[in-house]
Amino acid sequence: MEIRGTLALVLALAGAAVSAAGGPPAAMPARPDAGRQVIYEVNLRHFTPEGTLAAFAAHLPRLRELGVDIVWLMPVHPIGQLNRKGGLGSPYSVRDYRALNPDYGTMADLRRLTGQAHALGMSVIIDWVANHCAWDNPIVTAHPEWLTKGADGAPVPPVADWSDVVDLDFGQPALRDYMIESMAHWLREADIDGFRCDVAGMVPTDFWQAARPRLEAVKPVFMLAEWDSPDLAGPFDMSYAWNLYRAGNDYMQGRASVDRLDSLVRSETARWPAGHLQMRFTTNHDENSWNGTEDERLGRAADAFTVLTYALPGMPLIYNGQEAGLARRLAFFEKDSIAWVEHPRRALFASLNRLKHTSPALWHRGTGPESYRRLATGGERDVWAFLRLDARQDLLAVVNLSPRAVELTLRDARLDGLWRQWEDAGQRELDGTATLRLPPWGWSLWRRAGSR
Repeated sequence: MEIRGTLALVLALAGAAVSAAGGPPAAMPARPDAGRQVIYEVNLRHFTPEGTLAAFAAHLPRLRELGVDIVWLMPVHPIGQLNRKGGLGSPYSVRDYRALNPDYGTMADLRRLTGQAHALGMSVIIDWVANHCAWDNPIVTAHPEWLTKGADGAPVPPVADWSDVVDLDFGQPALRDYMIESMAHWLREADIDGFRCDVAGMVPTDFWQAARPRLEAVKPVFMLAEWDSPDLAGPFDMSYAWNLYRAGNDYMQGRASVDRLDSLVRSETARWPAGHLQMRFTTNHDENSWNGTEDERLGRAADAFTVLTYALPGMPLIYNGQEAGLARRLAFFEKDSIAWVEHPRRALFASLNRLKHTSPALWHRGTGPESYRRLATGGERDVWAFLRLDARQDLLAVVNLSPRAVELTLRDARLDGLWRQWEDAGQRELDGTATLRLPPWGWSLWRRAGSR
């Protein structure tokens, strides 16, 4: 959803929330391979000139070759006409929860796409907008009791700026049943594999707790919450790592330090239950459209922060043309086709995806000392160095978050032995110390040569 104004504050407060029980709740068992996977966000409207499912399906082999495991489609439903924003409206203004936007094609097209993705070894999830719907969604007139009312008794949007949608009242049991059955409809009819749930924390947690087992009764699902509160860890496999994303932006404005970035990562151990994934990203549809491109926010550090989305615990997100060097804000309410050009970022993502898929140390979901250990950098305060630990093969990540070249020596008993720089054939014998030279905004990734 478009995140501005009031909701930005709501999300910030949610990020500081803790479980009412005094600790993180138990997580749903995540898919056993989720820790090693990569997710890719798709805006069908912009992805191809045609803007259709069939045109996008032609890109599936390319995305699989890139190393994508989960394809996340932004909302595929018809878009509301009443109070529409812009010429084409927001995909998050849902006019019919059980229909496909005819601009994208037919249900047969979606079934073909999911079938092709499955044949390639990929999963497909779709965006689900439970909190609100378009003003001309049939449930608005058929079930006015399902709408949230203001002091004057009239329906209201969830946030004043979201004038194209009306808030739904999840105190209504019939609405809950309708919404869950609507989600199950897509599992049955399109064979999708789960949902990315828009502003999930604005919907009561007990709704998601009730929905998850009913969806699992149809087929196993993967659930991603657009939220950052441990209270949602039970029904969801993964949440947004908003805190670290924002801290990265702050770092580039001189408002945060590497110490602060490290502290946020380590605090996740206490906040989140073992097994719950954090989605790491440097951009997504909201951030690109409303808060700026990677170049605007991160500048020359964009690739370094991208490396961190892979090296830190969690699942990395690639956004909608990011591998083609997306260098402009995509229009949110209009057609704005991506320019597909060859770009060095494609090779970077392909390399990092291979690293993610083949490095056991990156499959851990936790951030405790058993899997993440920061290393002292000898006074280089703008260098983030850490080990990802695994009995099979450790990984060393060193990222220079400064505009100057640096040379530093790392010391840790775990560095003893043979190491190989990622995608470099040469080996290096270490005796508990490593001296490295990094260019401005550069990084170095090393894996232990062989198992311990």
